[in-house]
Amino acid sequence: MAAQSSESPGAVTGTGKTAGNTRNTGPGRLLIAVYAVFAISATARAGYQILTKFSEAPLAYLLSAFAAVVYVIATVSLAKPGRTWFKVSVAAVLVELVGVLVVGALSVFDAVQFPHETVWSLFGRGYAFIPLLLPILGLAWLYRRRPSAAVPEPSA
Repeated sequence: MAAQSSESPGAVTGTGKTAGNTRNTGPGRLLIAVYAVFAISATARAGYQILTKFSEAPLAYLLSAFAAVVYVIATVSLAKPGRTWFKVSVAAVLVELVGVLVVGALSVFDAVQFPHETVWSLFGRGYAFIPLLLPILGLAWLYRRRPSAAVPEPSA
């Protein structure tokens, strides 16, 4: 594949890395949309659970709220250009993956703490296991769209 000028956004460099913000183009738009849906649904679910039945499963509902915050951060950072936002995206998606794995395992082995399902409990079973697959797809997308070291940070 021929290298394009690194001045144009999304140009492919000789290293195979991309310049500019190409995280929010093509399949990236679908990924951002799915993250946005999860941000909205997790926030609504956690808010409802905390406001109406917090005493029944406080740990589970606080983890639901944490998941909502992670999804909001991932959504915003995936849509924003620049290396800093790229790093925020990677961190958010990694936290999501660890969260799904830890909360999923805890909900299997310590079901008493998770009497009601949350976004990440049982590895996202209540959401067709999308919470387990989403960070894997997100990390793969971010790897393919990692910024080139030669591209300067955009000015604010």
